[in-house]
Amino acid sequence: MAELKPTQALDLWRDVLIETVRSAGPDLSARQLAIVLTVYLTPPPHTVRGLAALLRISKPAVTRALDRLGMLGLARRRRDDQDRRSVLVQRTVKGSVFLSDFAESVSAASRRLEQQRDTLISYEQSIAL
Repeated sequence: MAELKPTQALDLWRDVLIETVRSAGPDLSARQLAIVLTVYLTPPPHTVRGLAALLRISKPAVTRALDRLGMLGLARRRRDDQDRRSVLVQRTVKGSVFLSDFAESVSAASRRLEQQRDTLISYEQSIAL
C-alpha cells in the first residue's frame, strides 16, 4: 500500500471507529485503546508506572483506564510478587480476541480504502484517454 495522505489516514481511522462502534464489542476511549495496544503489542512485563511513563500520562489515569479494561476482561492487574509496590498489567484471552478483531477491522478498512483508490485511478485513467 502506498503512503496515505493525511485525509486518507483520517478516513481510514474513521472507518475503523465506525465499524468498532457498530460492533458488539466494547466502546473504548482513546486512552483505554492506547493501553490495550501497548500491553498487547509490546513485550511484557507491563506495570502501571511503566505505562504511565511510556504514554506520558498520570498513574491515576492509567489506573482508571485499567479499572474499565479489567471490568471488560481485556486486561488484569496483579501485585508483583518480587516488588509488592509494583502492579503488573497482564494480557487476557478476551483481550487477545478483542485485539485480533480490532486488527481485522483495521485491515478491512485499509483494503476498502485501497479499492477506492484503485477505482479512482482507473476512472481518472479512462477519462484521460
